[in-house]
Amino acid sequence: MKINIPTPLRAFTDKQATVEVNGATVQAGLDALVAAHPELKNHLFTPDGKLRSFVNVYLNDDDVRYLPAAEASAVSADDELTIIPSIAGGTGLSASRALCCR
Repeated sequence: MKINIPTPLRAFTDKQATVEVNGATVQAGLDALVAAHPELKNHLFTPDGKLRSFVNVYLNDDDVRYLPAAEASAVSADDELTIIPSIAGGTGLSASRALCCR
């Protein structure tokens, strides 16, 4: 299967935007990705091996967190995983101040 790598994590995949891995489940695919690119492990997983809460993984167009089997969901060679890290930000102004002071 193909795993699409977001720009901030490409430094850990030799600048590859997509990495091909083998695996029968989402978790097996992610494990294969980390085995091929060990520096990704700390960015994707907690020390106890769980996917970090700010890392979103999509199987084709479905958020893995909401699939019945989650990371244990079966995959085929034709499937794609997409890793999307959560991004926070804003103006730094409170909502009311931002609205009144433009």
